[in-house]
Amino acid sequence: MKTFDYIIIGSGQAGTPLAFHLAEKGRVAFIEKDKPGGTCVNTGCTPTKAYIASARKIWDAKNAVEWGIEVPEGTKANLAKVKERKDELVQDSRDGIENGVKNNEQIQWFQGTARFISNYEVEINGEIITAKLIFINVGARPKIPDAFRGIPYLTNESLLDLNEIPEKLLIVGGSYIGLEFGQMFQRFGSKVTIIEKENRLIYREDAETSKVIGNFLKAEGIEIVLDANCIGGSKNGEDSITVTTKCPGHESVTGSHVLLALGRMPNTDTLHLGNTTIETNPQGYIEVNDYCETNVPGIFALGDCNGKGAFTHTSYNDFQIVAGYMDGDKKRKISDRITTYGLFTDPPLGRVGLTKKQALEQGFKILVAYRPMDKIARAKEKGETYGFMELIIDAKTDQFLGGCILGVGGDEIINGITNLMYAKQPYTVFRDSVQIHPTVTELIPTILENLKPLPGQ
Repeated sequence: MKTFDYIIIGSGQAGTPLAFHLAEKGRVAFIEKDKPGGTCVNTGCTPTKAYIASARKIWDAKNAVEWGIEVPEGTKANLAKVKERKDELVQDSRDGIENGVKNNEQIQWFQGTARFISNYEVEINGEIITAKLIFINVGARPKIPDAFRGIPYLTNESLLDLNEIPEKLLIVGGSYIGLEFGQMFQRFGSKVTIIEKENRLIYREDAETSKVIGNFLKAEGIEIVLDANCIGGSKNGEDSITVTTKCPGHESVTGSHVLLALGRMPNTDTLHLGNTTIETNPQGYIEVNDYCETNVPGIFALGDCNGKGAFTHTSYNDFQIVAGYMDGDKKRKISDRITTYGLFTDPPLGRVGLTKKQALEQGFKILVAYRPMDKIARAKEKGETYGFMELIIDAKTDQFLGGCILGVGGDEIINGITNLMYAKQPYTVFRDSVQIHPTVTELIPTILENLKPLPGQ
């Protein structure tokens, strides 16, 4: 049995930088069951944002006349070429990891599925290895309901492997993954229908956010079915699939392909944690403390599998927390992390902190700054006027509680609010600042001069 100083299971956005960090201190066993890089590199951020960029290019071409540009008719998407570009970007990232590992004598790469034999013993390809410090970064995968297991379905992973554009794509799930794929494939040339069980899209957001997103998706020709209370699928011969949406009456829609975008589940079931005393919650996420350490001393869980965040940036922050902890620095903690994320539709959504609903539920008295994008000169000049800016202020402390920038540049602009929240600075710092003209951001000081309480507070 080989003994290492450290064992890392999973090469995602927490495991990979941690491997190189710990290699400076000792011998690292680095285990990966699939391709290097985890979800972000292979089936998440890198490939999907590459597809979104291609989808934007064809949208620009087809709508250029509105900007006074004449483009010959016949513009179409070549999905095989789109995929080829995506694959090159993904492979470049994989190569970077593989070359880094290959050139580091302190790291031994293991390709295969890791299984725990006991708390500190891991079996990989029939070989048992051990270490007193083990780091689990196994990520998550798409959740597949039993009602769809008998039909040929797509996930965010398999959809990225298609070489031909689906004629009619049915998307079950109206949240982040479903909306991004829905818009990009509608632009590529599919006829897209999004099916959502709630009464509005992206239900965790405030109602206006859901409404505006629904409006610009519908404007592009996407059909949206809400209140789908009886979702299931059936195959019709060789060329179509029917998805039931409502009961009674068995309302349904039929398409050539179906994408399941119903959330994700942790990959912890592959680890044989029953052979250990590591604790998980009922959903399978590994329980951790503020420093990503499990109930078993020396065993840590980072990234999606600990349930403390489902984003690349939270996974990387887990690495930073653990790296600091291993170096004797406990300044970074999970509980200090401010929730922030983006929805990369076009226009995008940038979100940080609390929504209005969350702030009110937590008992805050709030002030709100608001401006629609069609009242912002730069957005009008760009011809991209869907959306709004909304900032939520604690009336007692003048601190930002949250913000929503839904509109052109929103995924970048939101970071300015995030920085002030981490610095614990009052909104007046932004209000009294001088921003570049002409930009979308320059209107933030203006709207912060006109804070209003919510009616009925």
